[in-house]
Parts: sequence; structure tokens; C-alpha cells
Amino acid sequence: MPWLEWRSYLLLCETTRQGSHPPAGSGFVNMSKDPNSVAVIDADASACLAMSRFLRGVGFNPSTFTSAESFLADGRRAAFAALLLDIQLPGMSGLELQRRLLVEGDRTPVIFVTAEDDTAARDLAIQNGCAEFFRKVDPGAAIVDALRRAAGAGART
Repeated sequence: MPWLEWRSYLLLCETTRQGSHPPAGSGFVNMSKDPNSVAVIDADASACLAMSRFLRGVGFNPSTFTSAESFLADGRRAAFAALLLDIQLPGMSGLELQRRLLVEGDRTPVIFVTAEDDTAARDLAIQNGCAEFFRKVDPGAAIVDALRRAAGAGART
């Protein structure tokens, strides 16, 4: 095993054992991202369930969270290949979560799927590097296509 992979493996084992995440800039290379693994973060539990069922049906492996804080506390968060994120969340908003992940050095692609039709929010999300921005009424096929591009085209229909 090359030195950098070995170092990453040891760091992953240590941080997993401690229940934390590697610090940004630590040289951690995540070798375990599954291109089908997607986090769905939406305050509406029924929306999470519906999106989860839809994504599972097209080959993704979704995990759902009803707040940014619950996502941040999850030990699996480094393994997600992409995030489907709503803007309106209790506590930390989706835009605040996107900004925090950027500050931490987390470059997991973010796709916003929101009921908000706010031009300023869309502009800020795009300025901060979101992969795509959808409204909840947009076609599911467009969201799946965006996920496949963002997550590495690992899922199959």
C-alpha cells in the first residue's frame, strides 16, 4: 500500500474510533466514497422518505437527515459522494451548511433541491459552488442526472 494511502487508512481508523472526522488539510484521502451513497438533508421527514425511495429505485443508496446538525454529527458523512440539500432547515440553513463544509475543506458536491424560489439564495448557492440547484417541482429525472454527474455516475437505472 503506498504511503499516502496507508496514512489515510490509519487516520480514518483513528478518527472513526474516536467518533470524529479528520481535520481539513490533514492529508486525508477518502478512498471509501461510494458513488451511489447520497445524503438527503431536508427538514420535512416525508420529503426525505419520498426522495429516499425514489433514489433507491434508480440505484442510489440514500441516507436521510432532517437537519444540518444531524448530518454533521453523523460519522458516515465523509463517505457520501453527494448531498441533496434543502435551503430551509431548522437551526443551520442549507446555505450555512454548504459554507461550513467549504470552510472545513469538504468538497463533496452539493445539489440543492428546495421549495424556495429565491434568486438571491440561488445566486449564493451557485457562488459557493453548488453542483446544481433545483426546485422541488422540477423533474426527478433531472435531479438523478445531476446526481450521477456529481457523484461519479456510479448508479444505474
